[in-house]
Amino acid sequence: MSVNGLSHTALNVSDMEKTVAFYCGILGFEKAFEMDRPETGEPWIVYLYAGGNQFLELFYGGENYTEYNDKNIGFSHLCLEVSDIHEIAERITSAGWELDRPVKYGIDGNWQCWVRDPDRNRVELMQFDKESLQLKYLKNRL
Repeated sequence: MSVNGLSHTALNVSDMEKTVAFYCGILGFEKAFEMDRPETGEPWIVYLYAGGNQFLELFYGGENYTEYNDKNIGFSHLCLEVSDIHEIAERITSAGWELDRPVKYGIDGNWQCWVRDPDRNRVELMQFDKESLQLKYLKNRL
């Protein structure tokens, strides 16, 4: 296989401070590094470490929000694997954020809940279950 995995997902954000606080302070990402624009020296990108070889790449300067719709083409949501779905749901709500969808068992055999980040991007939190279709695929693949 020529692709080793997902390296990063990139988002344009309207308020870097709020976005970093959400992903790091609530969801547990680590701020890895920042890059400035080479031509101007102005802030440009913040990388957050998500585990493994995976990052969330955040760009300054987002201005035009488009509400999600099932008919939109392109980005739908970011899904993050968690080890304890109930703990992360409690952490989110205790921090004053509202869950879009509460914890439930999904048709793919995983536990999930949903939240919106500061720019209203949809974020799914997912805990693999022993009945997970993804885990069954991985087990059979080996």
